[in-house]
Amino acid sequence: MTAVTEPPEKSLARVVWSCTTLQGRAGSADIHSVSRSAAPEVATTRVMAKTLATFFAFGGVAGLLVISGIEPGARRSVLVALALAALAAAAVAGRWGARWPRHWFHVAVGAATALIVTAVAVAPDPVTSLAAATLIAFVVVDAHFFFSDRQALAHLVVAVVGVTAALVAFSDVPLGTALGFDLVLTGIGIVIQRLVVLASSANLDPLTGLVNRRAFDQALGELMSDAARTGEPLSAVLLDVDHFKSVNDTHGHDAGDGVLRRVAELWTRELPAGAVLARHGGDEFSLLLPGMRGTTALAFVRRVCALHPEISLSCGVAQYRPGDSASHLMRSADRALYDAKILGRNRAQLVDGAVDGR
Repeated sequence: MTAVTEPPEKSLARVVWSCTTLQGRAGSADIHSVSRSAAPEVATTRVMAKTLATFFAFGGVAGLLVISGIEPGARRSVLVALALAALAAAAVAGRWGARWPRHWFHVAVGAATALIVTAVAVAPDPVTSLAAATLIAFVVVDAHFFFSDRQALAHLVVAVVGVTAALVAFSDVPLGTALGFDLVLTGIGIVIQRLVVLASSANLDPLTGLVNRRAFDQALGELMSDAARTGEPLSAVLLDVDHFKSVNDTHGHDAGDGVLRRVAELWTRELPAGAVLARHGGDEFSLLLPGMRGTTALAFVRRVCALHPEISLSCGVAQYRPGDSASHLMRSADRALYDAKILGRNRAQLVDGAVDGR
């Protein structure tokens, strides 16, 4: 169904009205700082899954090497079982972790802490206990990479208290040695936290707070690899603000910036889990919708546009096909966007598909 196209000046008026009514709110967002009250931007579920799988795998192998020289017995059997459990967890996280909800990673990191603390407690001598305790550094890195500041601190406290208690109570390690080890862990956490903040800011658009083109391209590559491996659908969308140049020319760049912030705010609210919204450049946004076929993605875009008619958008949708490159997929979305503009703007178009409006 083709939408009735409104005159450009009316669309422009609605856009500027939206920007003006939210001027105070938009003005406060001129400079976005990376907030660690939420999970870091760089910690996508795919990155988290790969990191978790890597640490579990290395921890499991390291554990087997550490206990290889221990005399056979009940303690050695328990340590072998713990190491094998870590290797099994690596396989599970590597295979399915990218699809987990974020809160499952708290369970996984907590399980890693439990495995390590148990290994420290059952180790037959102080040297083996300290060797097992060093693996808790993986937990510290995970916590500060995956989670918000408060959540990371909670994981750090649990890890430090658990390992310290196991070292002192079960392994006869001097308290001073254990506390020195704790300081090292805390220092690692602080450095990781700072690095994550820097990495996150490098992937953010300072105006809208969305991920930038660089982060979008990384996510696109990961999602396409997942789609090729699993057969799950993936759609890409390009969104362009209609008559944006007129907004800047008539009302100034501050009004234009407000429109871009408004689009980012409204669309972020509507995104399904796993979706990636980025500022692609200028007045153009890009969106990845894993798990959605082209027709479903088109319906989603149309629904969100209809919820916010005060901002006129032209949208192009394309579905990933096996064998597509990233550039081919985005060119398809761009071709659909071009068709939407040619057909009157303020509408969505699926590449080689039917036109949809509001």
